[in-house]
Amino acid sequence: MNPPNLRDYLRPLPLVAVLRGITPDEIEAIGEALVDNGFRILEVPLNSPDPFESIARLARRFGDRCLTGAGTVLKVGEVSRVAAAGGTLIVMPHGDVAIVREAKRLGLACLPGVSTPTEAFAALNAGADGLKMFPAEQLSPAVLKAWRAVLPREVLVFPVGGIRPDNMAQYWAVGADGFGTGSNLYTPGTPTDKVRTGAASYASAFAALKAR
Repeated sequence: MNPPNLRDYLRPLPLVAVLRGITPDEIEAIGEALVDNGFRILEVPLNSPDPFESIARLARRFGDRCLTGAGTVLKVGEVSRVAAAGGTLIVMPHGDVAIVREAKRLGLACLPGVSTPTEAFAALNAGADGLKMFPAEQLSPAVLKAWRAVLPREVLVFPVGGIRPDNMAQYWAVGADGFGTGSNLYTPGTPTDKVRTGAASYASAFAALKAR
């Protein structure tokens, strides 16, 4: 089974929405607010309430229109549960190559978290579809510029951690392919209208980047 092509989902807006703490009752309305503003990659961290149900609801609601799946995947056995729920994406805070290999075995896209070139190349050798540069608060644009000098040109890199509409430009200028954003977009209980407004701010900021 071939994994979904990340690039297809990046074209409308190269942002991953990290919905940590979201509940199944909220997920569809929040997802709709994000999709309406161009988001096509939606991540439900597994330390959220009933995350597999939220993933299943997203998968049913948006189908192939969005790439949906799990974040904070810490165990190999969780990968098959994500797939069973209809998820097609595995995101990790670390670079466990066993999880990467399991995701690829099941035909899922996988973005492991890495913070060094050693971790980055190990993840790529295991089959990672891209790299989550994490935590971005500790990894400056200068770090990404150095990585870009040695990583294959086609490798997708996503800074994650503290990403806001006003700080994407620095990373974009040195080779970021997209970004993950969590608490600056959604925190547990955030009203849908506020998420919609925040999503629009991210979309506008990215449109301004492209226009430069």
